[in-house]
Amino acid sequence: MLPTVSHELTLRILAEQPATRTCSRNRKLMKTYVAGIIALVALGVSYSVQAAADSGDLTLERIITKDEFRTEHFGPIRWLDDGTGYTTVERAGDGKGSEIVRHDPETGKRDVLVTAAQLTPKGSKSALGIDDYVWSKDGKQLLVFTNTRRVWRQNTRGDYWVLNRDGNALKKLGGDGPEASLMFGKFDSQGKRFAYVRNSDIYVENLADGKTIRLTRDGSPTHINGTFDWVYEEELSLRDGFRWSPDGESIAFWQLDTEGMKDYVLVNTTDALYPKLTTIRYPKVGEQNPSCRVGVIDVRADAKPRWMNVPGDPREHYIARMEWAGNSDELVLQQLNRLQNTDKIMLANAQTGAVKTILTEQDAAWIDVVDELHWVNDGKQFVWPSERDGWRHLYLASRDGSKCEQITSGAFDVIDNLRVDSKAGVIDFTASPQNATQAYLFRTSIDGKTPPRRLSPREQPGTHSYQIAPSGKWAIHTYSTMNDPPVIELVSLPDHKVARTLVSNNALREKLKSVRKRNAEFFRVNIDGGVDLDGWIIKPPDFREDRRYPVIVHVYGEPAGQTVVDHWGGQRYLWHQLLAQHGYIVLSVDNRGTPAPKGRAWRKCIYRQIGILASKDQADALRTLEKQWPFLDAKRVGVWGWSGGGSMTLNAMFRYPDLYQTGIAIAFISDQRLYDTIYQERYMGLPKDNPEGFRDGSPITFAGGLMGNLLLIHGTGDDNCHYQSCERLVDRLIALNKSFEMMAYPNRTHAIREGENTSRHLYETMLRYFERNLPAGPQE
Repeated sequence: MLPTVSHELTLRILAEQPATRTCSRNRKLMKTYVAGIIALVALGVSYSVQAAADSGDLTLERIITKDEFRTEHFGPIRWLDDGTGYTTVERAGDGKGSEIVRHDPETGKRDVLVTAAQLTPKGSKSALGIDDYVWSKDGKQLLVFTNTRRVWRQNTRGDYWVLNRDGNALKKLGGDGPEASLMFGKFDSQGKRFAYVRNSDIYVENLADGKTIRLTRDGSPTHINGTFDWVYEEELSLRDGFRWSPDGESIAFWQLDTEGMKDYVLVNTTDALYPKLTTIRYPKVGEQNPSCRVGVIDVRADAKPRWMNVPGDPREHYIARMEWAGNSDELVLQQLNRLQNTDKIMLANAQTGAVKTILTEQDAAWIDVVDELHWVNDGKQFVWPSERDGWRHLYLASRDGSKCEQITSGAFDVIDNLRVDSKAGVIDFTASPQNATQAYLFRTSIDGKTPPRRLSPREQPGTHSYQIAPSGKWAIHTYSTMNDPPVIELVSLPDHKVARTLVSNNALREKLKSVRKRNAEFFRVNIDGGVDLDGWIIKPPDFREDRRYPVIVHVYGEPAGQTVVDHWGGQRYLWHQLLAQHGYIVLSVDNRGTPAPKGRAWRKCIYRQIGILASKDQADALRTLEKQWPFLDAKRVGVWGWSGGGSMTLNAMFRYPDLYQTGIAIAFISDQRLYDTIYQERYMGLPKDNPEGFRDGSPITFAGGLMGNLLLIHGTGDDNCHYQSCERLVDRLIALNKSFEMMAYPNRTHAIREGENTSRHLYETMLRYFERNLPAGPQE
């Protein structure tokens, strides 16, 4: 067995060696000696990692640094419009660059459509990296997005190149502008022109001669054409802000005016001698929003926008979605009021700007925006999801607004509407009527006369997702459970027969078999009022029913996500298994108000009381589980969460100090008034109308209740949940003379993953804190 040599031991050995300043021979011996010690240290570290693997122990080095348990993926794919095949980006055979490959679902035949050599610019030794790509409709031209930069959350700014496959000509688009300055480039319907956004203006370039037209001319830091500001992107998931008309003669686009909005300033103190400041127009709850409108502009040099006459104050409403309405004459818009409890579906005349409302969706709480309308029956109707009967179901709405008839019905929610086939008269959607932690594919008829039929195999409980071909004959099917990594297959529909397995993840599956662990177990817990909450529990590998174990509760609990879902959890799952190996029981429960497919009442009962009902549900569930399971040690309970889960952790520690002894809150909101308008007002209303809710839902209000051990973790460059939120809580805890610890990560965003070793350091910090403050292992 090789020893593990510490750096401290190396330094002590070196310090004990005699001075060798005047002796060349001794210096050489010392160099040899030091080299040997360094090699021994490296060998010891290597041995330590291997020893952990051999013993089945998980370490953060294995999980994060070495990424030993990496999940194999496939794609992304692009189904061809006719559904006869799909394309993927794959590494070239010689390992130099990437190529685009067509796959035939019937035969499995693989054809290289575009080689790495074709994607190598003249004078360059390397092919373009492919961050994204799009085919022209005729398939003769390929648009490649490369050299990308992050804007807010995603890499949406970069360079575009077009490959003409007929002449094998590769050309960079965008003229002589700055590097990586183009956004959302796309072909027109004929593949003759290319439109993009640069510096908040929209441009169109003729692909034949390179001549460029600047369509909008008022773009600036406060006037944004064709893309969005921070809050529209973050909370309405809007990034690409313009659409070619089907005939390619005009472009519809959003314009945002952020003039008058207040700035939030991020301070970078590490990258230069003096601090660097970044300002973001950020509307905190109750503050002024950006003004938003939609225009249509013809593609010609002297064109001017025609603005759609959408009623209502543009700063007190949101245009949350906009598309061409199946033709080049009309747009379909979704307009939300500021409270987001009314969604008006409008048709706008692209020539006159006249607008009419054809459907209005209202709710006493809030309305979720519909991502895509599926037009059927030659555009006379569209498929629309609604919770109007208490469950999220599909409806068939008429274009003239005269009818809205229900398609699906029953005590279940439609999770996603994946595909509507007007010709075949069928709809494919995901749902899970019996188990809200899972998801399956169903098919029903558009007229609603045929009961939904489950297509996903019944012998595969878990989570199924699909990327269905336009023809509906084929789909890329991904299946996983919480304990089993994904399998990706090509299947035929509706029989769901596997044509071929694209990714098995068998190597990962075999590696997981060598890990000392118990599978996560799902359960339901009934709390006061007869409410059933879903949860999962991971027990230590050597768990004994007659011993008591410390508990770590993982929480989120807000409307933006669930923690209790039966799909592969990757590194987060392995982190929890690591905690279990250290002697902790780890569990998680989804409270009411999370987006589980359990009906409208489940999701929206938390309206105007974010942080209040959810934390009570979590506390009630913990009390009930401690009574049901004597192996949970009620005197050793920890809790941790990120973002909304960080806020939930604070609420747990402050409101229920008798239940939770140790907590780690990451990237949290301590005071709901510090968060943005669109998210917080959606679930809480306006501060002036719900002052008690904002006060009682904010953890900082109850900071005086802290009795246990609390670690606060925050990135100082978080543009989402601002570091201000952490500092205000720190200030309050100091005033209350409360003991706590904190870890600030300089310039890190909400993800706290930028910079070398950041993720490893964060989880090491968490692990040490739990082990120091929440003694691990069983007790009798």
